[in-house]
Amino acid sequence: PHASPPTFHHRDPTTGRSLQCDRCPPGTFLRARCASDRSSQCAACPEGSFTELWNHISQCLRCGVCGRNQVVKKRCTAESDCQCECKQGYYYKQEYGMCLQNSACPSGQGVLTEGTAEKDTVCHVCSNNTFSDTSSAHDRCRPHKRWSNARLHLVLKGSTWHDINLICACYINGAEYLKEIIPAFFIRQKIKIKRLRRIVHKLPSDEKIRERPLKLSFSELHSRISRWVFSATSSQIQQLPAVLIKVSVRSAAEKLQKKLNQINTHLTKRCHSGGERKI
Repeated sequence: PHASPPTFHHRDPTTGRSLQCDRCPPGTFLRARCASDRSSQCAACPEGSFTELWNHISQCLRCGVCGRNQVVKKRCTAESDCQCECKQGYYYKQEYGMCLQNSACPSGQGVLTEGTAEKDTVCHVCSNNTFSDTSSAHDRCRPHKRWSNARLHLVLKGSTWHDINLICACYINGAEYLKEIIPAFFIRQKIKIKRLRRIVHKLPSDEKIRERPLKLSFSELHSRISRWVFSATSSQIQQLPAVLIKVSVRSAAEKLQKKLNQINTHLTKRCHSGGERKI
């Protein structure tokens, strides 16, 4: 036998009698209360509304709308509200009650666990012999290069944020080897966007007139730097620490100069003591 529907008490306005009326099932609402001569009259919820429980409300509840950075996980039906979840690349932050973008692991750290709609990215510092030269919510730490060729020699030790640098022949200028780590270096430094725009504008170039990069984003600025490195001469690379000093990023300038000095020290030991071929 079917269970009796839940009820509610109602006083008949005509007779004054207390009546026990049936509630309306989920997906419907109470169109008319019961009376001495009739039972409760229910009607289906119109599109865009719902009721989840047995009820005696006079109209259905309006379906919810997903918030910022959310997508519909389950559509609203007559018997249930819509369910939302954070869109791809975002996760729900309970204390803020909103979806935030999954964190990018900074240079020197790799992704341990990728973010989901419920949890943020989990990062970890790259261990010995691994590195990450990007700021990413997906990239993991990568192993440093290994080499067994006797003609290859180490010119710059690897770190958590860049790979090792090898030589097979001696360039006269260590700036040629510095090129390989400059894009990763700028990602590592976390320079404010206004100063990074000034740096990009002041990069040594053969172009006489250059447009100021006033509206470029971080990713666009880093792309500009990578393209500049690809075409820059050794002389222009050597001027880079001075450019950083001009825009008041002295700490970064000193770190970059230190890397260049380390490369030149290795080159001096390798190329002037072992009779290596110079090019």
